[in-house]
Amino acid sequence: MKIYTKTGDQGQTGLFTGERVPKDSVRVEAYGLVDEADSALGMARAIAINPEVKATIYDLQKLLWSLMADIASIGGQARITTEQVQQVEALIDKFDSQLPPLTSFLVPGDTASSAALDIARTVTRRAERQLWRLARQEELSGEGLVFLNRLSDLCFVLARIEINSK
Repeated sequence: MKIYTKTGDQGQTGLFTGERVPKDSVRVEAYGLVDEADSALGMARAIAINPEVKATIYDLQKLLWSLMADIASIGGQARITTEQVQQVEALIDKFDSQLPPLTSFLVPGDTASSAALDIARTVTRRAERQLWRLARQEELSGEGLVFLNRLSDLCFVLARIEINSK
């Protein structure tokens, strides 16, 4: 099987549910940015020093695949629901309870892994903004917007965990 299909050579791409849309549509941009967040998390996982952070990031990446499928689908059953948002909130609370209170702003870059998580956080925020653009134009299913908001918070907390793991 060849990796290229030539079906997108005229500026169209296929959604998960089969519809053809322009490659520069707000929807394609939204799931493309979630894909970027997934890749940024992959880099963070590759260089993370805390094994629990590595495992958490891997699980988050799998959830992002579900979110991309939700965004690349029109209609249908949502894969990202309140349950997944609550899982991320529980992770935020768990890791945050291991950290001292913040007393100042943090400048990214204390460790390579925390810097990678800061990049993942900012890419996730960008994906969230794009998903809001899409939500203002089209109906979305699921809790993707809330999920991305919580994910960026979790990236921040995980970056602090990585700093404290050095």
